[in-house]
Amino acid sequence: MAGLRFIDVQSRPTEFLDLTSLTLEEFQILIPPFEAAFHAHMAAWRLDGKPRTARRFTVYQNCPLPTPEERLFFLLTYLKTYALQVVQGRLFGMGQSKANQWIHVLLPVLLAALRTLGDAPTRSLTALAQRLGVTEADAATVCVLLEEAPAPVVAVPAAAPTSPLLPMTGRNDASSAPKTLLNRPTVIAARKRTTRSKMSCS
Repeated sequence: MAGLRFIDVQSRPTEFLDLTSLTLEEFQILIPPFEAAFHAHMAAWRLDGKPRTARRFTVYQNCPLPTPEERLFFLLTYLKTYALQVVQGRLFGMGQSKANQWIHVLLPVLLAALRTLGDAPTRSLTALAQRLGVTEADAATVCVLLEEAPAPVVAVPAAAPTSPLLPMTGRNDASSAPKTLLNRPTVIAARKRTTRSKMSCS
């Protein structure tokens, strides 16, 4: 299955930016730590998520993501577009199960690479203050300002027609219909009678 390839898109900078959210220069900076993290991960784990016990990782001949650029391009495209895995697999010439394996391998690899570069998301106020080069109190005001920023209000025209589905749909409560337990003797007997009557030629 042929599909989307880094080598085909790298010559189109706008399309590359649309697919990955990175410029080609930013992408090239990320490749070395990404590939180092990938090989460190693959030294301990197989692609299927099981611990590596025998031979070391090598790129096999028909690998859908044979180069570091292809692997990083695959993951960044997935993160930017957040396609269904079956779509992501189709785009890159592999099945859904293989796309799932690659995504689960490459996500922690990308996070490790971003940590190496100092670009991973911070999880604490102290780390944010250190990254910004400010005090924790100043970093806290930045966080508070972001949290308090009001969501944009979208004006709804007064004459807009309401959806015909809204009046027809009720609340999503539990069903009031009685539950039929399929393993009760009466239900089993009824199913047997129905099956026999369907088989008879009368």
